[in-house]
Amino acid sequence: MTRIYVATKNLGKLGELRALFPRDRFELTTYDAYADVAEGETSYAENAALKARALRAQLRHAGSDAAVLGDDSGLEVRALGNRPGVLSARYGGEGATWAQRRRALLDELERAGSADRRARFVCALHYIDASGTERAVIERIDGALSRDERGTSGFSYDSIFEVPDRRLTFGELAEEEKNRISHRARAVAALLAGVDS
Repeated sequence: MTRIYVATKNLGKLGELRALFPRDRFELTTYDAYADVAEGETSYAENAALKARALRAQLRHAGSDAAVLGDDSGLEVRALGNRPGVLSARYGGEGATWAQRRRALLDELERAGSADRRARFVCALHYIDASGTERAVIERIDGALSRDERGTSGFSYDSIFEVPDRRLTFGELAEEEKNRISHRARAVAALLAGVDS
């Protein structure tokens, strides 16, 4: 059994990752003393690596050489020049709630006057095993922004992201179904293809 410390304070993200990793091979947890790092504004991969390396350094300082995982993800809206992108969790201003961010994004797209509602979710994972070997993956799922919020499952922008060919948002899908098709599910599958337990 491999214990992996996840560089996050987002319990929704942690829960989703736990559901995606085989529970008979991996135990995902967080480090209570994890100190967030200042993220960049241009690269999911770089942000995921920053988080993983910072957590690894913090754990090593505490005397542990455990495996770590960094995740950076975001929503890109075609008509908005692929914004908010890596700034998805910071969109809407300092202290904005996820509900406020979703509303602000839908309002901005409406003001843009574009009929193009295409969007995609992106997830970058950066894994460092106990020996220090690093592996990085990035995956995406294309879809569209809904015109209003639908569904209560998931977190972040899930309730306004429509799944291709389904006309349902991630927020309307059962957790098991979302975890078969999402950007994060694809990234975990790609990561596990090259990771030994």
